[in-house]
Amino acid sequence: MTTPLAYQEHLPAAPGWLNKGDNAWQLTAATLVGLQSMPGLVILYASIVKKKWAVNSAFMALYAFAAVLICWVLVCYRMAFGEELLPFWGKGAPALGQKFLTKRAIVMETTHRFDNGTVETPAEEPFYPMATLVYFQFTFAAITLILLAGSVLGRMNIKAWMAFVPLWLIFSYTVGAFSLWGGGFLYQWGVIDYSGGYVIHLSSGISGLTAAYWVGPRLKSDRERFPPNNVLLMLAGAGLLWMGWSGFNGGAPYAANIASSVAVLNTNIAAATSLLVWTTLDVIVFGKPSVIGAVQGMMTGLACITPGAGLVQSWAAIVMGISSGSIPWVTMMILHKKSTLLQQVDDTLGVFHTHAVAGFLGGLQTGLFAEPALCRLLLPVTNSRGAFYGGEGGMQFVKQLVAAMFVIAWNLVSTTIILLFIQLFIPLRMPDEQLETGDDAVHGEEAYALWGDGERYDPTRHGSLQTSNTAVSPYVNGARGFTIDL
Repeated sequence: MTTPLAYQEHLPAAPGWLNKGDNAWQLTAATLVGLQSMPGLVILYASIVKKKWAVNSAFMALYAFAAVLICWVLVCYRMAFGEELLPFWGKGAPALGQKFLTKRAIVMETTHRFDNGTVETPAEEPFYPMATLVYFQFTFAAITLILLAGSVLGRMNIKAWMAFVPLWLIFSYTVGAFSLWGGGFLYQWGVIDYSGGYVIHLSSGISGLTAAYWVGPRLKSDRERFPPNNVLLMLAGAGLLWMGWSGFNGGAPYAANIASSVAVLNTNIAAATSLLVWTTLDVIVFGKPSVIGAVQGMMTGLACITPGAGLVQSWAAIVMGISSGSIPWVTMMILHKKSTLLQQVDDTLGVFHTHAVAGFLGGLQTGLFAEPALCRLLLPVTNSRGAFYGGEGGMQFVKQLVAAMFVIAWNLVSTTIILLFIQLFIPLRMPDEQLETGDDAVHGEEAYALWGDGERYDPTRHGSLQTSNTAVSPYVNGARGFTIDL
């Protein structure tokens, strides 16, 4: 039987190692993750903040997405997934040449060895080119910075943010990624972080809280009242975030395989469960459901399931959803108000609670519920399992706890050093006069071209428009009537 033309190996663009299904899925998954940031979090941030900060909040996310990509291909991809320089860091180098990008993908240092030095699991080699893997991993790096931005919305100097993004990517993100994913010491030790509960959520939450401390708080008036300017548009951004998570966790196995399917199902189960639990608590305590609360519950569920999405059974995903819908709710709604330290730090969107607390919970529960048969599908360490399944599972929980402590410590210290360095040259916080005005003072732009907010119509600012002779009502404080001179 003749081989279809599309599958003939002699074609230059279809070498024998290329699996078109895996490549198509991985590019789709990367695009889904990218959509979580651009436009997902761009829309969510622009909508969930006070109107005067809509443009600035959206721009912080937009800038981070673009800046991370350029830094990623110039040096950072190979710092996170290249040859080992240190046990926690790879050798930085460009990922731009065609010889590098068109060869078969490989995560260089993921060969896992027994204690005697013999190979237990060879390096990961997906069935698609390096270009696909480089782009897929970029989208994870980008969303981490954008999640971090949620802690400092509404007051961080945009120039300081522009300097912070590449420095944090280089000196913080790449360390966690290499240590846990790229073959570093935590990977070799057998710590489980399926798709970024530690690398992304714990690190962004801890770094966000740290950055919020050093940048300083918003204006008192903004802290006391910070209503979203468009709740429905906020839900559109949240919807992109939720649906994009299928690529987030579904792409983590580097193939369109069984683990990918399990991960996508578990991801949605955990998110739905967490949303319902958070909403139920809102109703019980406050007497009515909150749309913003539902979005927070959705995010905690997604963050919690991420470290174990393809490695736990679906009943465990429900358990993880219950915990992520309740424990972060308690830390945000009750403990935060009683903690002197947390009250002093102005974490604008509560990223510490929704991502650090939820990611930490997910990592520990992965150490409890990681199912042996599912672990065999993906993990490099033989007989990996959670404590719930006996054997070496108890030690797995200890590994998860130790890894979390490393990620917390590294991000706290590195973020502090980076911000103190930037502060030598650029103020971290906007001046009060900019904070009073918002977007117009910072960017010369405003989110909505609408009349109102107490303004009167000024005909001298609008070309050929002329006012009518209609008397102004003494009860209206807004635009005067006008006619168009044709």
